Amino acid sequence: MAKQKEVKTNAMRILDGLKIEYKTMTYECKEFEDGGQVADSLGLPHEKVYKTLVCQGNSKAYFAFVIPIDSELDLKKAAKSVGEKSVEMIHVKDIKNVTGYIRGGCTSVGMKKAYPVRIDESAKVLSDIYVSAGKVGCQINLAPEDLKTAAKAEWADITRR
Repeated sequence: MAKQKEVKTNAMRILDGLKIEYKTMTYECKEFEDGGQVADSLGLPHEKVYKTLVCQGNSKAYFAFVIPIDSELDLKKAAKSVGEKSVEMIHVKDIKNVTGYIRGGCTSVGMKKAYPVRIDESAKVLSDIYVSAGKVGCQINLAPEDLKTAAKAEWADITRR
């Protein structure tokens, strides 16, 4: 029997193109699972699993924020980090249209358009982190600095402590 070829997501193709090392982990998922459920199903430490949240600024521009799964985005800090007066989370129904990804599969690498990305500075001290691979049921494990490079991101203090 022929070996099944792994289906690459846009994020994986971009990482491959940049020659960035990463590992993928898959899990069974029949419906949306939050980051905590994903971490638990894969046996991952919560502090290494990050989620991508998309917001719209008062200027109508979109921004992506990558934060630890157990943290909450501080909207004031997030707005300041991108030079906006304020930002608000986009509605769940708008995620696919804005990013090209679906809820639970959104990642900061390879979105439909190149939105400004901020990664919470807590990731800087970690050797590796896990983020969505761009589809539900698949996570990417890579160095935080590599995610920053691939997403053309900046570090920022964007979570509530």
